[in-house]
Amino acid sequence: MPEIHYEQSTDLSVDDYIDILKRSTLAERRPIDQLELMRKAVTEADVIVTARIDNTLVGIARSLTDYSACVYVADLAVDEAFQGRGMGKQLLDLTHEICGLHTKMILLAAPKAETYYPHIGMTQHHSCWIR
Repeated sequence: MPEIHYEQSTDLSVDDYIDILKRSTLAERRPIDQLELMRKAVTEADVIVTARIDNTLVGIARSLTDYSACVYVADLAVDEAFQGRGMGKQLLDLTHEICGLHTKMILLAAPKAETYYPHIGMTQHHSCWIR
């Protein structure tokens, strides 16, 4: 398998963001046809960690954090062709390191990914409220 390069990104384009959402199936739950919202999702995120193979974006973790108490992972998207290789866990691990391992990492699982998170050591919390 080619080498995967992980890094904290400060220059992710909206087009690349939408493209990886599509290739991961996460686009089904995001307003990808509303470019201004997608632009804000990229520019207003506190931490974006990317995974690339030969400069091709194959994974992303986009998060919001206060660097003190919590980090909310808004998107964890890995190209379907590369899933099952530990990339999602690595993206989350690097995000957590950047935000501080003392923070609580929080995310809402996509229905197709609910069984993935216990596999990588995350615990399900049964008291989440959405408005």
